[in-house]
Amino acid sequence: MSEKKPLTAAERIAGLLDPASFVETGAYITARSTDFNLSASDTPGDGVLTGYGLIDGRLVYVYSQDVSVLGGAVGEMHAKKIAGLYNLAMKTGAPVIGLLDSAGLRLQEATDSLAAFGRIFQKMTMASGVIPQITAVFGTCGGGAAILSALSDFTLLEENKASLFVNSPNALDGNYAEKLNTAGTAFLKENTALADRVADGDEAVLQDIRSLIALLPANNGEEAVDLCEDEINRTIPDITARKDDARALAKDIADDNQYYELKESFGADVTAGLMRLNGATVGFLGNQEKELSVNGLSKAESLVKFCDAFSIPVVTLTNVKGFAATVEEEKKLAAAAGSFAGVMAEASCPKVNVIVGDAFGSAYTIWNSRSVGADIVYAWKGARVGMMDPEMAVKIMYSEEIASASDSLAVIEEKKKEYTALQASAESAARRGYVDDIIEPDATRKRVIAALEMLSTKREERPYKKHMSI
Repeated sequence: MSEKKPLTAAERIAGLLDPASFVETGAYITARSTDFNLSASDTPGDGVLTGYGLIDGRLVYVYSQDVSVLGGAVGEMHAKKIAGLYNLAMKTGAPVIGLLDSAGLRLQEATDSLAAFGRIFQKMTMASGVIPQITAVFGTCGGGAAILSALSDFTLLEENKASLFVNSPNALDGNYAEKLNTAGTAFLKENTALADRVADGDEAVLQDIRSLIALLPANNGEEAVDLCEDEINRTIPDITARKDDARALAKDIADDNQYYELKESFGADVTAGLMRLNGATVGFLGNQEKELSVNGLSKAESLVKFCDAFSIPVVTLTNVKGFAATVEEEKKLAAAAGSFAGVMAEASCPKVNVIVGDAFGSAYTIWNSRSVGADIVYAWKGARVGMMDPEMAVKIMYSEEIASASDSLAVIEEKKKEYTALQASAESAARRGYVDDIIEPDATRKRVIAALEMLSTKREERPYKKHMSI
């Protein structure tokens, strides 16, 4: 366990922003309520520091809850300061970063505190898809405060002190914290979609935020592009050896091999994150396992929705045979697959897919195939594209012939070779127009970059509607 001393609210802001760039807003605001003798308490800033500053020269807005003032609990004026910060951020088109350390609802203000939370929720909802929103949890974040995290685009947790929950572990029927700490980072990062990154110590979390901001556009009207010092046409020797490790492939093709992975331990069958290709930020999805799970689909869906809202291209590397087949998965799998398919089909951002291994069945169809709207689809030599694994298909189609053959294995191999050539190869998919080109694996980086440059002016109209209803 880390022995690093927690930073104060002011120190967290200082550690996050460029030196001497922070300008405070609402510095003289204090609690307004007089119930329960609250007026006798000293409440500087009403428990939250708010203001703006720079990260690598870029404007950001930040609020940092002060646990030393009424436990950082959210009250009327506390929320008014945060809401005011959102008003400024929306006017100027810059990200909002919340540094959370709060007792949650301020009991002394009751309905005023409830209304205060609602005011922040409404501001965050209106800002969603317009400006990036990041929250980082350094201490307690319980009850309504947990919804602040859920309404953000990204949530980062301090590994040892962060505690994120709606109901505390001791309030869960049959549970207590020593038995299962459902509010701790070990539980959160594997069992919920809330923990995008977990870091050891306040300083590490703040550095993670700075790295993330560097990858994001300021708002949905700007592009996330930086200078690229990596070789655009760089080939990647021995890349095929990592065909089954999408995380390694992501680092292979990314500028300077830098891959900012999100929700690493949640939905482990999928790796999702952000990287730069020729200086431009792209969202990346890859199959870390051959079967898609409910959690993996959920993780992928959230990234696609974010990228589409901010016109960030999505790049997928495909190596999937089907869906996870367990009783637990079956309870939610169809809904998760349908939701992901809808989000992928609706996304109008540039979408490039590279089939590096297998691409079978409905799992492939929803995974950024041409059929659901991929703009460009490449396949490595030797990739397989079809309804199902050729051997399984042959055993179904030629069951009687195989059963009656003196050498059934020879029949299976012969039929499998024939079926692969006709219905389960990259070449057969390319002949039908489902694959645009069959590429050399070591040229993946430069071919994807070329495709994204071609798609940089993509404009695609969608039917008029408020949003999907699924």
